[in-house]
Amino acid sequence: MTIFETATREKFRYPSTKGLLTTEQLWELPLTARSGFSLDDVAKAVNAELKAVSTESFVATEANPAKATLETKLEVVKHVIAVRLAEDQAAKAAAARKLEKEKLLTVLGRKQDAVLENLTEAELLARINNL
Repeated sequence: MTIFETATREKFRYPSTKGLLTTEQLWELPLTARSGFSLDDVAKAVNAELKAVSTESFVATEANPAKATLETKLEVVKHVIAVRLAEDQAAKAAAARKLEKEKLLTVLGRKQDAVLENLTEAELLARINNL
């Protein structure tokens, strides 16, 4: 079973300042936020819960069942963060490529204009007549 299948079947909820969030709502959160709530905040909250239940007991003989659930919840949040980071990097790379292409087209336009400026009057008339 995948982590997302587990998350949806068990109806995982994640803590936020606006109440509990569903797994689907994690995709809508920003990675970080100066004010408001972010994926980073969710990850920290789930990690804090996990650490709280991970405290060793010298008396209890059975593992806390909440630990496995919290570990899976944290894996879901970490996966969403990894995907969102990859998407952000891809978007930045695409924007950089677009900017570079625009610069190259501008330079190419100037060079083509310079070539046209160097044509003789007869060459210009011949090209106009061919259009």
